[in-house]
Order: sequence, then C-alpha cells, then structure tokens
Amino acid sequence: MSYRTGVINRRHFAAALAGAAAAFGQSSQQKWFQVSLAEWSVHKAIRSGQLKNLDFPKLAREKFGIEGLEFVNTLWESPTQGYIQRLKRNMASTNTKCVLIMCDDEGLMGHSVKADRMKASRNHYKWLDYTAELGGHSIRVNMYPDKQPKTPEEITNYLNCCAESFTDLAGYAKKLNLNVIIENHGGLTSDPEILVRLMKLVNLPNFGLLPDFGNFYGNTDRYDAVAKMMPWAKGVSFKCFEFGPDGNETKMDLARLMKIVKDAGYKGWVGIEFEGEKTPEYEGIAQAKAFLDKTA
Repeated sequence: MSYRTGVINRRHFAAALAGAAAAFGQSSQQKWFQVSLAEWSVHKAIRSGQLKNLDFPKLAREKFGIEGLEFVNTLWESPTQGYIQRLKRNMASTNTKCVLIMCDDEGLMGHSVKADRMKASRNHYKWLDYTAELGGHSIRVNMYPDKQPKTPEEITNYLNCCAESFTDLAGYAKKLNLNVIIENHGGLTSDPEILVRLMKLVNLPNFGLLPDFGNFYGNTDRYDAVAKMMPWAKGVSFKCFEFGPDGNETKMDLARLMKIVKDAGYKGWVGIEFEGEKTPEYEGIAQAKAFLDKTA
C-alpha cells in the first residue's frame, strides 16, 4: 500500500488525526449514534500482510479511538475455537466490542435451486455462532441469485427464493438473539425497492437492512434510497471515498445522508467504510472519523 508524502497531504492527515484524538475521550453516549469501523476499510493492509484480523481491535482503538468493530469474514484467518478466544481477549484488552460480521462467499441465498439456497443458509450458521460468542448483534448477508432475474415474474420468483432461505437463517439467528441484515451490495440488491419488498415478504423482527451510502448505481437517488431503507435499518454503513480540504466528502453530501438517518429515529452504530483509491486507508479512516466527530 503506497502512501503519498506531499506536504498538503501530511497536513491534512495530521489535522484529521488530531480531530479523532480530540474526540477519543468523548463518550459515544453523548451523541445520537455510536461510531464503529468496518474492517473492509483496512482490507488492503490485511491482504498485504501489514495487519492481521487479530490486531484489528488494537488498531481501531489506539489509532482512531473507535470502539465498535464490524468484522469481515473473508479477512479472518482460520476461525478455530482458540482463534475466537484470542480475538475476544484482544477486544477485552482494548475495550472494543464486536458490532457485526459481514459475511461473503458462503453461497447464494437467492439460488433458484432450493437445496443450494438452503445450504447457503446453513453455511452462515457458524458465523451467527461466532457473532454470538463475540457479543455482536448481527451478521450481514448477501442475497445474490445464480442467474440475474430480469422480468417482473423472474424477480418475484427470486424474492420468494430469498424469502425462504432468509426465513430459515433468521430463525436460527433468533435462537441466539441476533439479527440477519442485508445491505445494498450490487446488482438487484442495490435497488431499494427490491430490498423493501423482501423485508415485507419475510416480515420478521430480527431481519433488517444495512443501508450503505455508496452502493447505488445508475440513476438511483442515493438520498431517496437511504430514506426508503431506514425503516428496516439495524445498522448504517458510512461509505466514503475521498475528502476535500474542507473536510467534506467529494462524491456525496454526507451531512444530508446523516440527517436522513437521524430523522428516521435511528440511534445505533454508524460504521465507517472507507473505500478511497487515492487516499491511503488509515488517512481516509481518520478523515471520516473527524467528520463524524463533528456530526451532532
């Protein structure tokens, strides 16, 4: 992972870190939301070997003053029981807590073949077990199909398939007092109307959404889309890419998005998910944290 060393860039980074440090001792209870860090924000560091999942709690707390952790299953080493216990100790020693685990590559929950989608559901059971042991509240699951539905009839059939597998998964999650949540994450899942239809179809209290500020495509109005998703939100993904010299995101109006979240009555975790290509990961996270620290 490369780091720019320009004077302006260093000053910008230093200012962002100073803002994060200033808010380090501020109780998250003083705000209407709590800040968490999505592990995907540091996926480059992990995949390059500079950071390990086991060290994620220390990084979040000591470098950014962040308490909540949003893990990503594909960034873990082999999750043996001993591994889970080491992760728990690392969280305890840094006074951090698991918020959720984002789960990928465990099968297609929207598969047209029942046996395949139900197998996908059961593949996620272990991640619910891990989340329960770590003290989190949810797992984030994808609702991908094996073939992209196009016609209204195909979309309806696809949603019925998803409803079956997610009802099964939410049923297992209920036994552990956990939630199953879906984010707008590409394809049909980035259509808020599709997500809302599935919420109404399954209609279970522990089945909800994780609105992501960035994963919308085409002519979708991201502000309208987030507003439509918020009634079912059990988390919020504070997706961001680049921040300008004024401290604001250059691709979207984050203040407007956070107002939509607040107006919906949401009072949970807001997870920083930095995905910028120009700005280094740690710098981008610090800038996002500085922005959230100024949000009332």
